[in-house]
Amino acid sequence: MKIVRKGQSKEFKNSKTCIATEYPLGDKDINIAVIRILNDRYPQKGWAVNEICKEVVYITKGSAKLVTKKRSVQLESGDVAFLEPNEKYYWQGDFEMIVPYSPAWYPEQHKQIDEFGC
Repeated sequence: MKIVRKGQSKEFKNSKTCIATEYPLGDKDINIAVIRILNDRYPQKGWAVNEICKEVVYITKGSAKLVTKKRSVQLESGDVAFLEPNEKYYWQGDFEMIVPYSPAWYPEQHKQIDEFGC
């Protein structure tokens, strides 16, 4: 068993309104983060994509719009979404989500793509 206390977490900002708190599990197969988007869009323009990691997203607070190349959905507290590797997306709203990643998320596989690079 592994326990990660809040004091061991690492907070970083993807933008001034997108704040992620990572909980270091030290496992290459899975990790987890709590992400808050504060009444904004992430990324600010274009799309985000994880080239390797799958994401399971659980909305804990607020309301979020998730837009992919194929569909747009409104999510509320208690809803779950699943994003495949290489699926282009963006988020919009004022919400918090818990996101387990498999394999464990790392920055080099996460990309932001402008509108024309899709």
